[in-house]
Amino acid sequence: MSLIIERTELAPKIVRLVLEAPYIARRHQAGQFIILRPDAYSERVPMSVADVDRQRGTITTVVQEVGATSAKLCAMNAGERVADLVGPLGRPTHIEKFGTAVCVGGGAGIPPLHLIARRLKEIGNHLISILGGRDRRYVLMEDEMRAASDEVILCTDDGSYGKKGFVTVALAELIASGRRLDYVIAIGPPMMMKAVAETTRPHKITTFASLNTIMIDGTGMCGACRVTVAGKTAFVCVDGPEFDAHQIDFDEMMKRLRMYRELEQRAYERHLAQCGGKAA
Repeated sequence: MSLIIERTELAPKIVRLVLEAPYIARRHQAGQFIILRPDAYSERVPMSVADVDRQRGTITTVVQEVGATSAKLCAMNAGERVADLVGPLGRPTHIEKFGTAVCVGGGAGIPPLHLIARRLKEIGNHLISILGGRDRRYVLMEDEMRAASDEVILCTDDGSYGKKGFVTVALAELIASGRRLDYVIAIGPPMMMKAVAETTRPHKITTFASLNTIMIDGTGMCGACRVTVAGKTAFVCVDGPEFDAHQIDFDEMMKRLRMYRELEQRAYERHLAQCGGKAA
């Protein structure tokens, strides 16, 4: 069981947890993820890693409450222990000196970009980060992303902070300005990542997306995380989580993500009823 060292509320229904995990902290590389369960009765859920402290032996994950299991995680406090924690899983991000690299993050997709952005900048890329959210509250980890970037462009759907509009609007403006962009990586809602891919496709800009699909075992055995990439089946847990965004069948992936939505909603409602109408 892994101890929760720190808990911080970043935004409504979004919590940052710092977990004691010395083995994972030693071996984790940017782009890899973990799978955990808050208690013995919970499902196993994949979570991204937002930060690593090798000296303390801790990892940081950011949890957005969207269902019963994530609600349990968000309600946990420092001093409590999650039932189990596995990682690091998946393939690390391919890091090299591309030239000008752009990290595009939306809402809860921003935290997993942090370590990727830091590594891209460390090896000499000029790093531009485009960060977006529904409103100012959901532009997460801004200070950390600024420290990892050479330039930061902020966007909100409602215009309450930074540019008004989606991250793809800012990306399109960057491309239209004539600046050379050598590499783009996007993490966020599937529709956002699809839109990023369609924005860069006409310009043949290398673009990758990190996927967060339905996942159970994390070893490629169950097949729940399968996606179609370049017309072939791939498994996000072992072949990913990052793939060439121009080759991903996002429509199929989104259809699969909706398969259990009704059951997930029922489980969430039961959990809320057991908690007196609230997750905490």
